[in-house]
Amino acid sequence: MTAPANPDKARRKPLVLGNWKMNGDVATAEQLLADLLQGERDSPEALAGVELGVFPPYPYIGLAAARLAGSRFSWGAQNVAHFGNGAYTGEVSAAMLRDLACTWVLIGHSERRALFAETNAQLAMKVELAIRDGLLPVVCVGESLAEREALMTESVLAAQIDALCGVLASADQRFVIAYEPVWAIGTGLTASPEQAQQVHAYIRSRLAAGKVPGATGVRILYGGSVKPSNAQALFGQPDVDGGLIGGASLIAADFLSICRAAAQRSIR
Repeated sequence: MTAPANPDKARRKPLVLGNWKMNGDVATAEQLLADLLQGERDSPEALAGVELGVFPPYPYIGLAAARLAGSRFSWGAQNVAHFGNGAYTGEVSAAMLRDLACTWVLIGHSERRALFAETNAQLAMKVELAIRDGLLPVVCVGESLAEREALMTESVLAAQIDALCGVLASADQRFVIAYEPVWAIGTGLTASPEQAQQVHAYIRSRLAAGKVPGATGVRILYGGSVKPSNAQALFGQPDVDGGLIGGASLIAADFLSICRAAAQRSIR
């Protein structure tokens, strides 16, 4: 058998993660989890070859852990403190998340950067603590519409990525990058597959320039109004390894459809 030309690329298993944001209650979370599990039972072969996970709000992580244990779905948190355990009222540490059997944690989502003024220095601390405590950080990067129209996409991404390369260089590929163009989050606008590919390739090259080992093997997700109707085209791009899904992750049928589209990538 001929070895793949790029073994790192061959190891990039498609990944789809659902970010519920600050939505739902116990009843709707229960129903959504039940519907996801039913979808897995109904067509397990259609989800083979793709890794799946969800990010519930903090109060429902324990519920997700209880319901999803033993399934194909993993779970994680939408944020984490840039401190370890201690006198930090209202914060949640990486160690606490790992105690709830979380696999993932979102770091640097555009809403955290914009609404809560999270800095690159804080995000680097979060990444470091998450990895130390056994979590896999999903590091979000992206540009605003004004920055894109000013042809600043690459410079904005470079600043965001370069600030983290020091900690990512020692992470042994135990992280994921999510490209989320801010102009395409919750707006209905979506980067074209070609636009997404161009940016993902740039992100990969910037990781390599920052001396992050195995940059060709790092999974890079696209997040920005991914829907069942555009998922297959987006995931068909060579450097798009899956999706970070927002609104569509709150509708089990839509999320499962997107997951099945990602699974198709693994057999191409």
